[in-house]
Amino acid sequence: MEGDRLLAGIGRGVRALRTSRSWTLREVAARAGLSERFLVQVESGRANISVRKLAALARALDTTAAELLASATGERHLPVIALLGLRGAGKTTIGRRLARRLRLPFVELDRRVEEAAGLSLAEIFALHGEEYYRRLERETLDRVLRDGSPLVLATGGGIVTRPDTFERLRRRALTIWLRAEAEDHWNRVVQQGDRRPMADNPEAMAELRRLLATRRPLYAAAAHAVDTSALDPDEVVDRIERLVAAPARDLGAVRDRRQASAARARQP
Repeated sequence: MEGDRLLAGIGRGVRALRTSRSWTLREVAARAGLSERFLVQVESGRANISVRKLAALARALDTTAAELLASATGERHLPVIALLGLRGAGKTTIGRRLARRLRLPFVELDRRVEEAAGLSLAEIFALHGEEYYRRLERETLDRVLRDGSPLVLATGGGIVTRPDTFERLRRRALTIWLRAEAEDHWNRVVQQGDRRPMADNPEAMAELRRLLATRRPLYAAAAHAVDTSALDPDEVVDRIERLVAAPARDLGAVRDRRQASAARARQP
């Protein structure tokens, strides 16, 4: 029946939004003023939810009832939007604003890695090393992308250095490189109150420039690039929103052009 399909679609949307935020049933039920039992019924598609309860549940998930219904009926066709770039590119700032604009969940991949490990990133690298982190990163990415629900994803700066992980991401998401100059990366990190980049390291800026030069051809393999040095955050969000709205048939051609450009950049 049509009504059953609608309820099942709402349930899938609610579950996808809840799990993307790593919220428990209890947390969402409390935020929405509903019982956990009722929320379980909603997610399983067995609850004939009222408009008032649907609105309360949507607010608890930072979305709207209209968006939940649109997602359930398949009227909205948004991709996973993956933001790439070195630290200081603006992935968190832009990602949060874009997610609010598009009414999508926002996920930081590194935070999910920390949750999976039960350790901070610094502890992961200190105790287990980079290879362990990269394995967790790949496994965590697979979990985030598993059901294909649209979301905005801020990736780690080094995800492009692992070809298999980056290729998975490019196949399953619309990848956007937030391009910036080395000075912008530096200044944004410092403005956040983190002075570690310059601590006891007079070559820090030179190292940042070298790292950016090394990774630039890798980031250039993204489907799109947006220059965050030339635009303010709202203008960046506007630009990305237009890219997301581009016809799907154009994305493959854009990706092919960018990959060809990246290949040329890697040639000696």
